[in-house]
Amino acid sequence: MINWENTTELDAFNKLLASVSVNLQEVMAGAEGARRVAECSVPMAAGLVYNYAAKAVDGDILNILAELADEAQLIQKYRELYNGAIINTGENRLVLHHLTRGQLGNAVIADGVDKREFYLSIEKEIAEFADKVHSGEITNEAGERFTAVVQIGVGGSDLGPRAVYMALENWCRAKDRLLMKAGFISNVDPDDALNVIGTTDLEHTLFILVSKSGTTLETLTNESFVREKLAEAGLKPSRHMIAVTSRTSPIATSDEYMKAFFMDDYIGGRYSVTSAVGGVILSLAFGPDIFHRFISGAAEADKMADNPQILENAALLDALIGVYERNVLGYKAMAMLPYSQALSRFPAHLQQLEMESNGKSVNRFGEPIDYDTGYIIFGEPGTNGQHSFYQLLHQGTDVIPLQFIGFRKSQTGSDLEIQGSTSQQKLCANVAAQIMAFACGRDNEDTNKRFDGGRPCSLIVGEQLTPEATGALISHFENKIMFQGFIWNINSFDQEGVQLGKTLTRDVLSHKTDGALKGYSDLLGI
Repeated sequence: MINWENTTELDAFNKLLASVSVNLQEVMAGAEGARRVAECSVPMAAGLVYNYAAKAVDGDILNILAELADEAQLIQKYRELYNGAIINTGENRLVLHHLTRGQLGNAVIADGVDKREFYLSIEKEIAEFADKVHSGEITNEAGERFTAVVQIGVGGSDLGPRAVYMALENWCRAKDRLLMKAGFISNVDPDDALNVIGTTDLEHTLFILVSKSGTTLETLTNESFVREKLAEAGLKPSRHMIAVTSRTSPIATSDEYMKAFFMDDYIGGRYSVTSAVGGVILSLAFGPDIFHRFISGAAEADKMADNPQILENAALLDALIGVYERNVLGYKAMAMLPYSQALSRFPAHLQQLEMESNGKSVNRFGEPIDYDTGYIIFGEPGTNGQHSFYQLLHQGTDVIPLQFIGFRKSQTGSDLEIQGSTSQQKLCANVAAQIMAFACGRDNEDTNKRFDGGRPCSLIVGEQLTPEATGALISHFENKIMFQGFIWNINSFDQEGVQLGKTLTRDVLSHKTDGALKGYSDLLGI
């Protein structure tokens, strides 16, 4: 039997509150520190490794975290999710993004359909369409090949696909697999759309409208902008537009689109990159085989997340340590620091994934809770961030945990030795140095130059950022956030917090305003 209990009702959590804290500087110093780094690694999918040596945990705390995982029934709840239980209680829906990349448990039947077979059929449709575009079977009005693709979407319809495209663009270019250049329009600010359109060869570009409901205001506004520009260029918009939407949306059967690919209500936007939301643009840009390799990495990580042993399950361990830091040590934010320029948009994707999922103040039954949930997530790729916000991370009054991501090899293999080391070696050296600086600090008689240390860090490290590794990273953080939501007894799969602003925006645009709302509307010239 599955029990859904608030965090503070769990015996293991209260045991955790009474635990003895670890002095991070002491355990990371000298020979003991070297042994700790060697011992505190957990294998991940696609050859990645999660290292937690610079986290303030020891054997006693890890034992309590294992008890917490068991008492909170984290693995059982994960199995309930992927076997088709209604986990999204706010919207009374199943949660099925795992099914877009593999069958973990029993067949899931919803709306009279085997959902795994449905997702496979959509993936096959996408692959066939992409192959026809690449071969020149599908062309523009002049019979010429499409050479570029632009996605029109917002939120999860933009952040995940954009982050993954940017993650793999250089890798595919180096492998001669960048088949179509991709662009993205997301902000309703007309300058965003105009900037993309102004640098795009409209005649040879496909546009993908992504909207589950087919009614998203920002997305439809940008679509209209694009259609107008296509018409001004003497092009027929319907020959340049395809859609990703639900079967029930008003655009599902519209003849204004060359083709429609379907998604459903069981996959939230921020979890949708392995569905048609990411599948269409990534298959067009890189080829269906690269997209399949990407989702295969995610599928492997999903399987590894099903292991009840916390020292063999990186997503589970990462989640548990995060709850310890948030609810026992009291840390409110987390910095995501990928030391890979290819992952430059990854922190923004994870920001939405974490803050839209676990930014909740009521439990899954709608009851107020009296403990902290979620993290404030921010980040930039290294080494850029070191010359930006690291000052506060090192010497500010708040302790902020840090998640580093690094790779031993660059994506392109192109590097140059300068002053006795290559650029990639310099990049990796910065990762090692920063982790030690944050964890151990350095004393100095000049307090302005004193580093207190004690800043906890984790490191995900791999050989190279490949399609499989990118998928494994996506899955790792999705599953970490899921496990934390289970511990906090909240619904990580709805996002009512984004709805009020949408409603008030419609009121402003229809001039149904009074009071301060009218005042702001007037101030902005609406």
